[in-house]
Amino acid sequence: MSPLRMSYLGLAAWGAVHPMYYFMSWLSANDWDWGGMIDAWYVNDSATGLTWDLTIAAISLTVWIVAETRVRRNWSALWAIPATWCIGVSCGLPLYLFLRTRIPD
Repeated sequence: MSPLRMSYLGLAAWGAVHPMYYFMSWLSANDWDWGGMIDAWYVNDSATGLTWDLTIAAISLTVWIVAETRVRRNWSALWAIPATWCIGVSCGLPLYLFLRTRIPD
């Protein structure tokens, strides 16, 4: 595996673990109140802007993944879509780059 691919994989792992630590910490401190967490994403203009920034980035990444997967026929790259929406762009983007740069069979 090339150093570039290893860095993508490392960033995907970091992008999954680090943000999830904060999500889980917040949820456990707030009785697993998912509605409260979503409300916290809109607590002020700064948080709302960041929420929309990440949402637009996730939509853009999803469109790119679908478009490239159709052309390249790299179906395993579709795993980056649930990673993006269930974990975050910080995991989905480097995971997609990792899957995209694999040597075809």
